[in-house]
Amino acid sequence: MIDFNNFSLTQLLPQPLKSSKQDQAMAAAITVMMQRVNQELEILDPFSLPEALLDIIAIEEHVDFYDPSLSANQKAELINNAFYFHQRKATPAAVEDLITIVFGEGQVVEWFEYGAQPGYFKVTTNNPAVTNEQAAEFIRALNSVKRKSSWLDVVELSQVEKMNLYFGGVSHTGDNITLRQVT
Repeated sequence: MIDFNNFSLTQLLPQPLKSSKQDQAMAAAITVMMQRVNQELEILDPFSLPEALLDIIAIEEHVDFYDPSLSANQKAELINNAFYFHQRKATPAAVEDLITIVFGEGQVVEWFEYGAQPGYFKVTTNNPAVTNEQAAEFIRALNSVKRKSSWLDVVELSQVEKMNLYFGGVSHTGDNITLRQVT
């Protein structure tokens, strides 16, 4: 990954442009602007902003699966991870990150792990608070993160309950005595 604080666009200029003082000056000026924007972005904390601004920032950051009906915390989380998501697009890890944001917990199970056709995957979560609306929201957002060559097979919402389980057993050792009544 490029460290924009220690980066110079003049390093990337092709040889014919390096000889031009005007092109070098333009590259240096753009480098300063990029470093300034990067410093400002590092200061931005979406968790401390009003919810109305989050919608505007989401458009500017190109948060593909952003939905204005999400909670303020989910919006801030998506904005905070927008750059990270763009780097990891088309990977199972990006899908798992989306699962964590929308469902709270869950995982991607690839086709070879559960015997499906190649290219398919399923999403599983054990979070009892997950609703069908959240699952539909996840499916809408999924297309902006997953590989174009992979297909969602199913979203499994399983519920795990804690319960007491009691069991008992009897063991008998000894002789077998048969009694018959004689009349």
